[in-house]
Amino acid sequence: MPGSPTLVAVAHGSRDPRSAATVAALLDRVRNARPGTPAHLAFLDLNAPSVGQVLDSVAATGETDAVVVPLLLGSAFHARVDLPALLAGAAARNPRLRLTQAEVFGADPRLIEVLYERVRAVRERHGWDGPPARLGIALAAVGSSAAAANRRTARLARRFADRTGHPTEVCFATAEPTLGQAAARLRARGADRVLVAPWFLAPGLLTDRLRDQDPLLPHAEVLGPDPALAEIVWDRYDAALARALPLSA
Repeated sequence: MPGSPTLVAVAHGSRDPRSAATVAALLDRVRNARPGTPAHLAFLDLNAPSVGQVLDSVAATGETDAVVVPLLLGSAFHARVDLPALLAGAAARNPRLRLTQAEVFGADPRLIEVLYERVRAVRERHGWDGPPARLGIALAAVGSSAAAANRRTARLARRFADRTGHPTEVCFATAEPTLGQAAARLRARGADRVLVAPWFLAPGLLTDRLRDQDPLLPHAEVLGPDPALAEIVWDRYDAALARALPLSA
């Protein structure tokens, strides 16, 4: 709607250009859904523009309200510490700009459905139409130094298994269990085929690292700029406005 607060979508950032291209494509979908609301993309690290640069630019236009939506799958250090600190700095520099941080994507049921579609595409491509228990899913995520964050991902794997009927084990690109450990657990549970389902928004160095751990395993596509993700961005934006909890410097 005209006059709505600016949306600033914040991605993690990566040295891999595929990552920035993917989130840029997602922002195109976001903008197309509500062309009357200004929407900008910013990065926490490794890519430009930075969060501070975008917020300073928004303030320079005379805008007084902005909603910051983290394009993050989990509520770990970046969402709980890094981003609030960046917003506090921007608010201090631009006292007339009121900032509201929205929730992360989290384990939204729509994302689980998107991942299921990615898995189903691989299954159909390989002609794997047998009993669900014969195909094991290694749900692969980044991994965190925080055990609580890894436990949340493990719960996500159980939800995914409930949705698909496939035995599912979690693995991490930067922590244990590794992909090899997850695959061994799936085979011990009776799976004679293993497919990797990447819980990643975009391809990058970490998804490549997972592929390198076992090049023979098929990998589903990442979540990518799916229309469901654009829908979730606006849902997080709307929910943040409804809470009306501005961030003070």
